[in-house]
Amino acid sequence: MFVYADHAATTKLSKAALQAMLPYLQEEYGNPSGLYFLGQRAAEGLERARGDIARCLGCRSEELFFTSGGSEADNQALISAAEIGRKKGKRHIISSAFEHHAVLHTLDKLKKRGFEITFLDVHENGIVSPAEVEEAIRPDTCLVTVMYANNEIGTVQPVGEIGAVCRKKGVLFHTDAVQAAGQLAIDTEAQKIDMLSLSAHKFHGPKGVGALYIRRGIPAVSLIHGGGQERGKRAGTENTAGIAGMAAALQEACSRMQYNSSRIRSIRDGLLQELLKIPHSVLNGDRVRRLPGNIHMCFEGIEGESLILLLSEKGICASSGSACTSGSLDPSHVLLAIGRDHGIAHGSLRLSLGADITPAEAEYIAQNVKAAVEYLRNMSPVWRDMKEGKKQHAV
Repeated sequence: MFVYADHAATTKLSKAALQAMLPYLQEEYGNPSGLYFLGQRAAEGLERARGDIARCLGCRSEELFFTSGGSEADNQALISAAEIGRKKGKRHIISSAFEHHAVLHTLDKLKKRGFEITFLDVHENGIVSPAEVEEAIRPDTCLVTVMYANNEIGTVQPVGEIGAVCRKKGVLFHTDAVQAAGQLAIDTEAQKIDMLSLSAHKFHGPKGVGALYIRRGIPAVSLIHGGGQERGKRAGTENTAGIAGMAAALQEACSRMQYNSSRIRSIRDGLLQELLKIPHSVLNGDRVRRLPGNIHMCFEGIEGESLILLLSEKGICASSGSACTSGSLDPSHVLLAIGRDHGIAHGSLRLSLGADITPAEAEYIAQNVKAAVEYLRNMSPVWRDMKEGKKQHAV
């Protein structure tokens, strides 16, 4: 049996997305900047897609800029906000301790440029407190950036409450919604979001294309210099086919969101119940406030990489954390941020289920995870020391 359970890493291109892309790869292949009819058709398709995505996000089409993906969008949002702050003499930024590295590495770069960064505690449940956000805001704060949903443990942040705090205090609020888009309802206006990042391949769109929402009136800094595309905010010929695919995929995901979320959550909860029967295992993050398909667990006495390889041999695609850092031997910064011990943090498993998951596939995952954990523990000297009482269990 083949089971793909790593939708947080990437997703299969949907049929709707593929069909939307094909005309711009074969017939309507003109450059959107061209004045002739073929270029204008491409431009019309580009703006149609922009409008479709804007409606899914509750924003105006002119507030949406296309990028190469979530990482570029995060970079542009943070650098733009920092530049606005610098001009006003404000050099303080607030974020959380478990953001995606696209945010964390950009913040590190800004720190070297003289900005002060405050990292908020995400607590054991992986949730940022809006009250703590408000408490951390200072007169020189120029930006609060908190992800909508965590890419590893799947916890969903109180984005609307944080947005309200920031708007009241006159501070820009950015959220990385790469994991949330297509799975959770987003309304940039109601949630008082000033900037938002998304990436198409997380919701069954193509890889290499994303978008950045910037509320009207907020000046954006261009990271790529050249032509005047995207109203001068992102140089380079637009990926019309990719953008059309992104729009089609997001529309489809949003139209099926309620049904898919309910179904996935039901199957996930059954799978989680089985996995929690494994002794000395623990669920990471809040059990309720998490993405519908996310299960992130730690199993004491094993290495997550070994577990992933054993599952792969059985046809199960899963991960031990973020796909962006899967080659690292260091424990996940997300797990350390919620207080997990270094030892148990190494024994992590992330399952991110998609809309096509079946109860039979979930049962197959449970059976093989149980067998693999038992097999690895039987070979583990650390586990032997725990069984013999030479070492204490952490969970």
